[in-house]
Amino acid sequence: MLLAPGVLRLLRDGGHTRANYRARELPCPLGVLVPAAVAPALIPLALVQQLAPAAVFEPHALAVAVYAFGVLGLGLLDDTLGSAPGQPRGIAGHGAALLRGQVTTGTLKALGAVGLALYATSGLGLSHARWLLAAGVLALATNAFNLLDLRPGRALKAFVLLGIGLTAGARELRPLWSVGLFAAPALVAGVYDLRERAMLGDTGAGLLGALAGLWIVLTLSGLGQLVALLILLIITLYAEIRSISALVERVPALRELDSWGRPS
Repeated sequence: MLLAPGVLRLLRDGGHTRANYRARELPCPLGVLVPAAVAPALIPLALVQQLAPAAVFEPHALAVAVYAFGVLGLGLLDDTLGSAPGQPRGIAGHGAALLRGQVTTGTLKALGAVGLALYATSGLGLSHARWLLAAGVLALATNAFNLLDLRPGRALKAFVLLGIGLTAGARELRPLWSVGLFAAPALVAGVYDLRERAMLGDTGAGLLGALAGLWIVLTLSGLGQLVALLILLIITLYAEIRSISALVERVPALRELDSWGRPS
């Protein structure tokens, strides 16, 4: 991705850095690479779609774009305004703050993701039950990838493994084509995150979660989405009471996968 070095330089020169788990100051959030790459790419694609007899965009492209761009904006809001010391953590922390009358970026991000998920899935022609199920998968997947993004490359690996599983299981590439415009620069940003040259931030991790949720919804049946919803709910609740990183360290296979590709 030709834009990545320039975006990294802009972040670094602008003082947009954050300490990672090893206290290394890295450019953050590299998730901004995605809208920087996607928005200009829409110019030729939209022109071809409109002026030439060619179907460039999949039928679900608008729903994907609405949710992806919306989550990017919410993540950027959290990255820029939600990093002050003493900010509440987790659903319980943000919920308690809201009851005290304190609006946090985490609360805005959560409510915004739910609203965007409901809106984006409303145009998919689903029944009321399937619509609510799909929106739940989107919102929980977005949050789950933020919870995973505590070590370099963890969100990237989860997204790649999920994509391989969905594609192999369904033997269908159409959902990949639907999310591919956003997934390609997100994967590039994820590689920089893995190599500890930058950090995705909530902007990038949330987008990977949004794309994962969209991929699930566009691939799986209602039963499959229900299973995915339950798994995502378990991950969310576990992160409220336990440490995902501690769990990864206790399981040898997860620890090996988690460390793969990182600089020593």
